[in-house]
Amino acid sequence: MVPRGCILVVLAAFCISRLFCSHGAPVVPTSPYLMLCQPHMRCGDKFYNPLQHCCYDDAVVPLTRTQRCGNCTFRVCFEQCCSWTFMVKLIGQNCNSAPTLDDRLCHS
Repeated sequence: MVPRGCILVVLAAFCISRLFCSHGAPVVPTSPYLMLCQPHMRCGDKFYNPLQHCCYDDAVVPLTRTQRCGNCTFRVCFEQCCSWTFMVKLIGQNCNSAPTLDDRLCHS
C-alpha cells in the first residue's frame, strides 16, 4: 500500500502543473520537478522564463526584441526610450537624469 503522504505530494504536484499550464504560459514545464526548480516570472496572467523572455508593455517578449527610438534601435528588455529627448537609457534609469556614458542620443 502506498503511504498517504506520497499520494498527497503527487496530487499536489499534478494540480500545480495543471494550474500553470492552464494559463497558456509561454514556458510549459515538462514535469512538476522542472516547473518548481526553474525561475518563472509573471506578466499579467502569463508565466515566463526570465532567462528567455521579459515582460514589456504587458506582453511576454523574447530577450532579443528591439524597437525604434528616433533613428536608434533599443533592446526593450534592457533599455528604454526616453521619447521626449530621443535618448536610450538602461532600464531603471530616470529619463530626467543627466546623460551618462551608457546613454545613446537618437534623432527623430
